[in-house]
Amino acid sequence: MDFKEIKELIRVFDKSELNKLKVKEGEFEVAMQKGFEGGTVVTTSAVAAPVAAAPVAAPVVASEAAPVATAPAGDTINSPMVGTYYASPSPEAPSFVKVGDTVKKGQTLCILEAMKIMNEVEAEFDCKIVDMLVTDGDPVEYDMPIFTVEKI
Repeated sequence: MDFKEIKELIRVFDKSELNKLKVKEGEFEVAMQKGFEGGTVVTTSAVAAPVAAAPVAAPVVASEAAPVATAPAGDTINSPMVGTYYASPSPEAPSFVKVGDTVKKGQTLCILEAMKIMNEVEAEFDCKIVDMLVTDGDPVEYDMPIFTVEKI
């Protein structure tokens, strides 16, 4: 879990009616609790924190740079959430879509994994896939362009 995902988790937790939340992902663990003068207390622990911190920072910078360069190219389909992008339902299966495919409204384009939950992203309109802006396994941010499309 990277820093931006933690920030988003804190933001959502603050707006929720929950008083406690604990999330564990591999060796990483974060716990949050409300009730101290209206604030939120966040406790994190990781067994290999120094080793895990360096690799996580590099992909986030790269993924933020990509949308800025590719966003003006045309219509885009953006990520509805923070998560990990998967092009196919399983590693052995073919991709849901590829460049040049024509898709119909409601057709599955990809899967975004967030907190171990797989969420299908569907086309909101008929379109042709012009470019795929992320690759399998990349982290994506909320509202980050993931496909460049041409509306039909």
